[in-house]
This record gives sequence, structure tokens and C-alpha cells, in this order.
Amino acid sequence: MLPLTGYADRLSVRPGETIRFHLTNATGAKVEAKLVRVICADANPAGPGILVEPVASAPVACGAAGEERSPRGSHARIEDPGRCFGTGSFSVTCLVHPTRLAGARQGIVSRTGDAARSGFALAIDEQGRLCASIGDGTSMRDVAVVSNPLVERAWHAVWLVMDTDAAEVRVGWAATSPRLGETLPPRTASAALPAGASPAADAPMLLAAVNHALPTHHFNGKLEAPAVFDRPLTGDEIDDFADGGAIDGASARWDFSRGVESSRIEDVGPHGLHGRLVNVPARGMTGSGWNGREMCWRYAPREYAAIHFHEDDIDDCGWPVAFEWTVPEGTRSSTCALMLTAADARENIPFFVVPPKGRTTAPIAVLVSTFTYTIYANHARPEWSRDPRWKADWKAQAAEWGAYPHNPGGHVEYGLSTYNHHTDGSGISIASWHRPMLNVRIGYITYPYPGIRGSGLRHFPADTHLTAWMEAKGYDYDIVTDQELHDEGAEVLKDYTVVATGTHPEYHTRETLDALEAYRDRGGRLCYLGGNGFYWKVALSSEKRGVIEIRRGEGGIRAWAAEPGEYYNQFDGEYGGLWRRNGRPPQHLTGVGFTAQGNYVGSYYRKRPEADDSRVAWMFEGIDGETFGDHGLGGHGAAGFELDRADKRLGTPSHAVVVASSENHPPEAPWVLVPEEHLTHIVTWPGEPAEKLIRADLTFFETPKGGAVFSTGSITFCGSLPSNGFDNDVSRLLANVLDRFLDSRPFEMPDDRG
Repeated sequence: MLPLTGYADRLSVRPGETIRFHLTNATGAKVEAKLVRVICADANPAGPGILVEPVASAPVACGAAGEERSPRGSHARIEDPGRCFGTGSFSVTCLVHPTRLAGARQGIVSRTGDAARSGFALAIDEQGRLCASIGDGTSMRDVAVVSNPLVERAWHAVWLVMDTDAAEVRVGWAATSPRLGETLPPRTASAALPAGASPAADAPMLLAAVNHALPTHHFNGKLEAPAVFDRPLTGDEIDDFADGGAIDGASARWDFSRGVESSRIEDVGPHGLHGRLVNVPARGMTGSGWNGREMCWRYAPREYAAIHFHEDDIDDCGWPVAFEWTVPEGTRSSTCALMLTAADARENIPFFVVPPKGRTTAPIAVLVSTFTYTIYANHARPEWSRDPRWKADWKAQAAEWGAYPHNPGGHVEYGLSTYNHHTDGSGISIASWHRPMLNVRIGYITYPYPGIRGSGLRHFPADTHLTAWMEAKGYDYDIVTDQELHDEGAEVLKDYTVVATGTHPEYHTRETLDALEAYRDRGGRLCYLGGNGFYWKVALSSEKRGVIEIRRGEGGIRAWAAEPGEYYNQFDGEYGGLWRRNGRPPQHLTGVGFTAQGNYVGSYYRKRPEADDSRVAWMFEGIDGETFGDHGLGGHGAAGFELDRADKRLGTPSHAVVVASSENHPPEAPWVLVPEEHLTHIVTWPGEPAEKLIRADLTFFETPKGGAVFSTGSITFCGSLPSNGFDNDVSRLLANVLDRFLDSRPFEMPDDRG
């Protein structure tokens, strides 16, 4: 745990609204806080360096910071379940699909007292064996353990019977989906009921964890159809259950196929003991009865009656509010940060002040991709754990530059990103900003410099290259985030002459794409200044702002792949994955779309003959030579890392002009086409050789109502703006574009020019 850290309850705030900061502090010293306006968040000494300026108003202290803990692990909680247990004998059944058995104890169904001395737990022990743990008033202990361990990634019927008349505890499991060639008869164990045992303590019941006061021993895997009976099940009933049958007369039975989009679990038994989920486990998961005929949980709910729980799920650290700030009226729209100190500890928490609702305060809107920031939040690079040299280089560079010193790879306690895996190997599909996001920090470095051509920044620090350039060149701009775009649609953009993206606007909802298309088609001027944009489709939780879902379905360059049958979002029931596979390739919006990726290295652009056309020649006023952009803080080149190209079959307008394309990308990257461009190992979807598709296309086109679109096709483009004190060819190019885009003269479609 970090000695001092925190998060904000929102990433964007308007004048008159209040933003609250949740902190934990283990230093023992008082926390001091101040507000700054962030101009540049890049610590690289080759650029302007970290630039901040004080904000006149101060945050208000609300209370002490929280204790040093992070409550990870998803589970379900059912309050006051006593009505379904009765006062004597009871039974518990469940369908279980474990995904990580070795090494740690895991709860399946439990109800224990506050002091963990009474109650029961149906659990899996450290050896992967099913067991019944019973409290006798003085302690909890395993009284019946099945000697044969369960099988990972296979479905089992499990049960626990506490029979007070027979003074016996029985526990067992049967494989309901045995693997090919395996015969697994039911496995059982029984033991005498300890003296003093009771059916349960006067406490809530948990699914997928133990100890309601401070949940621990979280389960990794899927659970389906947990049920409670207020009597001991008979041998025949257990046999029917083990064979896949249902047992009548349950006093509680939770149907996970209901309310998939929510955190509510519904009891279809007589008492209606509905529960709630904690830390957002994955829903809409294939269950024990999935047969592959339907791929969407909405159309075959009984086949998707499972929830996948993980010991490292987290959606909210739950720390107390230590500071808050009500943004004064008239506060300039900009990037801000709360700067924290306590003893020797330092921390910063960035956020964004957006204009008052219904107003603009500048002609340019810079669209900040907070959804992408959240999806990538706490991305632990694989090099951190597998390459000691990489870790040492990262730490050395951070120290040398005075950069942010903490890496997500060293602090998994705050949860990792959707580019990482859970401890059971499944991909992380849910992200939240209600926790420290260590890579969304002033001074954070993504890649160290040794071994590659230049250092690499991504997302928040890299996006401040654009705002620093605008400050240096005197352009007035507002900040608008994708949250406002999602909530308010094109209305939030309607009065801006120009909308400019940052370096990597990758993750979008249907609402944000609709808003940008509407802005463009009404005559707006859109500058897409990044690469790999508008690529993945995400869904937002309707219950909790700041919780975002990604299903990495078929296709796409990705860190993990969703399991078959699990391509549909739980939050909205829509097909997830690539926007391209949802019929909206990025080329349809901006003229270019993701084509290739390499390591964090850059190259240059070469003008194409089309650049001499009068429609676009104005872009290159004051720029000599045929090439430009062979410099920058982003891999030493304006065209690098992730590249987008034009493709008319994917939606690039027929009148679009590719004015320049990148070339000579360093072979040490190495460069790869995105998977959706491959048909076979020798044939690409466009039909061109793979090497010709590895390029960034700098593209321009006009729109019918006097607007236009300018796209750079590269994630490192903005990294070249600060070179030579912002005096360089890329800087001049963007200034030419912005100046013309800010000009009220309408752009004319080629067929309209006479």
C-alpha cells in the first residue's frame, strides 16, 4: 500500500458543483492539500517539463483520511437470511465452476458470527477440497472434508447438509460436466455435528466469501443457483441434484439469470430474500446448461444463470472523504489536480473542470478520454513482473526525471486494468475510477527509455502535450470529457467551432459516437489528433457512475479474449467488442482507423502528391521539404506506436484526401497488423501486402454543411508538438489546421466548388 493516496468521486466537475476526494494516509502526519491547474504532466526534461500553476481557491478539509486497506474481492451479501434456515437442520446446494483451486481457502456459501466462532461455511480448502466448516461457539473448524479435490474449470453440484436429528454433517460434490475420458462419481464426506453448533449465527449470508464483517477467502470461479433448504435433504434428493435435477421445496433459491445488468440478485423462493453484489463480479456468464445455440444472455437466460466471482475484483475502495472543493463560478475550464503531502509522502489526483452546462467559454473543445483512462487504469505492464531490467530502468528514469515514483505493477492491491488478468487467468472486464489510478498521475511514465528510441507516455500525461501546446500558442480552449458527451450528446458540442481529441480516444459508447457524428454532420470541425481511436465499445453501469465494462470479443488487438458465449455486455445486453464488428469502423467517423502497432517508437510522414491540391495545400504553409515529424517526445517521431490508415471500404469518404503517410518505421518495434486485417497468414482483408498497411495516413475531408475533419492517424503525433520549444514542422502544421478550422468561412465539398 502507498503511504498516501486517493481518488476523486468524479473525473469532471462544473462550476458550482462539488468534487470530493477520498484518501488513505498511513504516514501518521497531517495531510496538506492544494489545487493546481495542470498545463503539462510530462516530466521529460527534453520537453517543457511538468508545468502547473496554483488555483486561487483551496479545498476544504472534511475529515481524516481512511485506514490503509483496499477491500478487494467480489461476493454476494444477503441480509437477514434467518427465515430460510429455521432453527434446526438445514441444507445448502449450489452449482460451482472453480477457476483457481490451489493455494488459498475459498468460501462458497457462508453465514458466520461477527467473531467467526459460530455459523457455517461451505468452502474449498487450500488443497482444492470441498469442506464444511462449523462453529461451536468457540471457534470455526473443518469437520467434514471431501478427500478428492474439485476439478478446475468444470461444473460441479455441491451440497452441505446439517442434520441436527442425526447429529451429523454431510458434504459432497458431483461433476456435472466431466472432461472427455474422465469418470467422476460423486465424492462425499460426513462427520459428527459438533456440540454447540447452530444452523447459523444471527448474521448476513455471503456467497463467494466468508466473514460478513470483513469479507475474506473470496471464491474464484462461477456460481449458479445457490439454494437453502430448512431441512436435511434426503439421499434420493442429493442423487437427483447430482444428476442435474432440481430439488423442490427450497426456502431460498437465487436465480442469477435475473437482473443481469444490476448488482441485485433475486431470490425466487417464498421469502424473497434478495441480495446485492459487492465489487461488481462478471454477469451474463455461460452457466452449466449453456449449449452454444445462443450467444446472448438476453435470449437464453437459463443458460446464463452464472456469476463469475474473483478474489481481486474491486469497484470502490470505500475510503472516507478527506477534502472537497466546490468549484467557484467563473473558474476556467482546464485540467486540474489536487496535490497532497503528508510527511515525506507526495500524491496528486488529476481531474477536469468543464464549462457550465449549456455554455462554452472558448471556441475549441479538447475532448478528454476519461473512459479510456479508466479502462487502462492501473495497467501493469507485463515487463514489470517478468523483466527485472525493465523494472530497474523504469525506477531509474522516474528518479532521474523527478517523475511519479509508483507503478501499478507494484501495487496490485488497488486492482489492475482491463489489460490485465485476474488471478485465475480470466481477463478483467470491469474498471472503475473509485480507486487510485496510478497511471493517471502528473509525471507518470509508461515506458522507460533504455532499449527503445525515446521514452513513452500514454493517455493523461501524453494528452497534456496538446494542452501545453495550446497554452504556448495562445489558443483558448475548454475541456469536455466523454462523460458529458455520453450524458448530453451533441448538445454539449454544438457551440464549439472546433473539437479536438487527445492522443488515444480508444473506448466509446454508442452515445459518444452518435454525438461526435452529429457534431461533424452539422458542420463542426473535428480534429482527431491520435491513433487507435474509436476502436472498442464499452458499456456504463446504470447504478454507479464511473464503473465501465469491456467485453473483448472476436477480433481486435487485445490482451485477453472473452470466452465463447460471453461477448455480450452485462450492463446493457448489447454485443461488445470492436466498433468495427458492430458496423461502425473508425473510418466512418474520422476517415482513418487502426491498422498496425509496434513498440513505442516513431517515424516521420512523407507528403503525398495530393498535398498540392488547393483543398489541402494551406496545411503546409511554412513547412519546407517532403517529410516532416522526425522528432518528438513520443518515441522520437510524430508517426508511431499505434497507426491508423484510410480505407474507403471501411467508410473513409470517397472525397477524402490522404495528404501524407508515414514510412520507414523502425524494424526493432516490431510492427504487426491488427488481427482483424488478417484473413490467413499470407492474405490480408484489404488484399494488400502487410508491409504496405503499416502506415499512418494524415487525412482530410470536408462535410456537407461547411465543416471538415482532420485526422493524424498516429498516437505519437502530439508528442512532437513540444519539440524545439513548440517551434517545429508538426507544430506549424497543426497551427495551420486550427487557424483554418477556426475561420468562419465554410468548407466546400469538392462537387460544390464549381
